[in-house]
Amino acid sequence: MMSQQHTVEKIGGTSMSNYEAVRDNIILGGRNKDELYQRIFVVSAYGGVTNELLEHKKTGEPGVYALFADAESDWAWGDDLSKLVKYLTDLNAELFDEPMQRNQADQFITDRIEGVRGCLIDLQRLCSYGQFQLEEHLLTVREMLAGIGEAHSAFNTALKLQQEGINARFVDLTGWRDSELLPLDEKLARAFENIDLSRELPIVTGYAQCKEGLMRTFDRGYSEMTFSRVAVMTGAREAVIHKEYHLSSADPKVVGEDKVVPLGRTNYDVADQLANLGMEAIHPRAGKGLRQNEIPLRVMNTFEPDHTGTLITGDYVSEKSQVEIIAGHKGVFAIEVFDQDMQGEPGSDRRILDILSRFKVRFVSKDTNANTITHYVDSTLKHVKRVVNALEVEFPNADINTRKVALVSAIGSDMKVPGLLSRSVKALADEEINVLAVHQCMRQVDIQFVVDEDVYDRSIAALHAALIEPHNHEYAIVAA
Repeated sequence: MMSQQHTVEKIGGTSMSNYEAVRDNIILGGRNKDELYQRIFVVSAYGGVTNELLEHKKTGEPGVYALFADAESDWAWGDDLSKLVKYLTDLNAELFDEPMQRNQADQFITDRIEGVRGCLIDLQRLCSYGQFQLEEHLLTVREMLAGIGEAHSAFNTALKLQQEGINARFVDLTGWRDSELLPLDEKLARAFENIDLSRELPIVTGYAQCKEGLMRTFDRGYSEMTFSRVAVMTGAREAVIHKEYHLSSADPKVVGEDKVVPLGRTNYDVADQLANLGMEAIHPRAGKGLRQNEIPLRVMNTFEPDHTGTLITGDYVSEKSQVEIIAGHKGVFAIEVFDQDMQGEPGSDRRILDILSRFKVRFVSKDTNANTITHYVDSTLKHVKRVVNALEVEFPNADINTRKVALVSAIGSDMKVPGLLSRSVKALADEEINVLAVHQCMRQVDIQFVVDEDVYDRSIAALHAALIEPHNHEYAIVAA
C-alpha cells in the first residue's frame, strides 16, 4: 500500500475527446508544477470508439466484434477494421500538429490493429476445423478489441502531455503480448510497484486484461472496475470521476438546465439506486470496493472545474429529510405472471428468477401479491420473448403478460417525509399521468412509479417540480 496522498481519477470518453479541456481543466486545473503529481488517471476510449470496436451501445449497429461474431458476414469485419485504422489515425491528425509525434501515435495504433487482424484471421482459419468452436473464443476476442480503444487514448494523452513538459507515463493494462494472465489485483500491484507518484503522472488504460475477465461481469462498464480497483490497491485518498455533466437533481435535458441543481453530497446507497436505474454514477460492483475501503468518491464536471462536484461517502445522510434526485429508466418490460395456483405455494418466485438468470436478464424492480408476480426487466424484446416462452413451459396454467413501461423514481439518503407519497401521486395526477404501479421500501431511500413510456419525460418533470424545485436553494450543498 502506498501512502494515502494521491487521488485516482477516471476520465470518461466524451471528456477524453476534448484534449484541451482535459489538459486545462483536469490535469493542470490551475496547479503549479509541483502540484501536478500524486494523481493517477484511468482513461476511457475516445467518445464513439468502443461503439466502432464492438457494437453501438444504444442502436446495436455492429462494430468489428459484432461482424466477426456473426458467421454470415465472413470477411466484412476485415473491411471494418481497415475503416477503423483510418478513423483512429484521423483522430490522431486532429490531436498532433507535430509530424514526428503523429507518426509515433499512428505507428502505435496501426501495430495494435494489424496485430489483432492477424490474430482474428488465424482464429477464423482455426475454427474452420470442426474441433475448434468460435463461440468459445468470442469473449476473448471482445476483450482484445475493447482494449484497443483505451490503449489508443491513453498512449496519445501520455505522449501529448510529455510533449508539453509533464512527466506522464503510459500504463498499459490491456495485456498486449503479455505471456501470463494474472488476477486483476496482482496485475495492478505489479503495474504500480515501480511508479513514483511524487514525480510521475500515470495515464492508465481503462481496460485491464485479467484472469477474472472484466467483460464477463461488467461488459461495457469495465473501466469503472479498473478505476475502482486501482484506487483500492494503491490506497487512494479519494476517487474522482470526471464526466461531461454534473450529478444533478434530474436529467437537465428532460427538466431544463435552469431547474436542476448539482447534488453536492450523497451516499453510496443513493448511488446504488441510480445504478439500478441505469443512471450510473458508478457501477455498484465498482462502488463496493470504494465503500468497503472507505474511499470517498467525487463526481465532477470536466467543463466546470471550479465546482467541487458531488461527494459520495458511505455515511452521509441529508440534514433534513428530503428527496435529492428524480431519476428513471425508459424501455423497461413488465413481465407479469398471474397464476391462481401460486396462492399458498412457496417457490414460484424462485422458479421465475431461475429463468431470468438463465437468460441473463436483469430485473430493476418487482412486485408481488397473492397470485401475481411482476418483474420489471431491463432487456431487449428478443430476450423478453425467450423468457416468456420459458415461463409458459414452467407455468402452463398461468396468464403471462408483457408490456413496455417506464420507471420514474424519487431518491434520497433520507426520505422519511410524512405525506411524500401522496404529494408525489398528486403531482402525477395533476398532469393526468396514470400510475400503473408504485413501490416503496421501508428503508425509504426511494419511491418508484411505473408509468407508460410515452409520459416518461412529463413524469420526471412533474415530480421534480413538486418535490425538489420548491426548495432548490437548500440543495446546492457544496461538497467538502
